[in-house]
Amino acid sequence: MIKTLLSITNSSLVAIYAIGSGILVNTGDGFYRSLKRPFWQPPDFVPGIVWPYNFLVLIIAGIIIANNASYLLRFSYTIAFAFSVITALVWAHSLFIQHNLILAAISLAVTALLTVPMVVIAFQTDWKIGLALLPYQLWLIVASSLSVGYKILN
Repeated sequence: MIKTLLSITNSSLVAIYAIGSGILVNTGDGFYRSLKRPFWQPPDFVPGIVWPYNFLVLIIAGIIIANNASYLLRFSYTIAFAFSVITALVWAHSLFIQHNLILAAISLAVTALLTVPMVVIAFQTDWKIGLALLPYQLWLIVASSLSVGYKILN
C-alpha cells in the first residue's frame, strides 16, 4: 500500500511540477526577452527537448524508488523531490511573475541542491535510474548558473 501511495505521490508531484511550470513560465513576455543573457544560455528550443525527458525520468524514478528502495530511502526521496518541486515553482514565480532575480537565483540553486540526495538515492536503488537522473541534475545546475547570470548581468 505504501509503495503504491508513494508511486502516486511522486507521479502527482511531476504533474504539479509540469502544470505549475507551464502556468508560471513565460519566456515570450517583454521582461524575460529584455534580460541580458549569459553567453552559455542554450538556444530557446533546448528546454522543449529537455523537459519532457526530465519529467518522464522523474516519473519512472519515483515509481522505481517507491517500489524498490528501503523505507527510509523511499520517503527521503519523496520529501527531497517535494521540496525541489516547491523551490522550482518559487523560481518560476519569482522570475516570471515577480521579476525578482535574487529570489529566483536562490530558489533554483536550492532546487539543484535538492537533486543531490535524489540522485544518490536513485543510484543506491538502481544504478540505471541514477544515471538517467543525471541529465536532470545537470540541467538544474546549468539553469541555476543562468539564473545567477541574469542577476549579475541585469
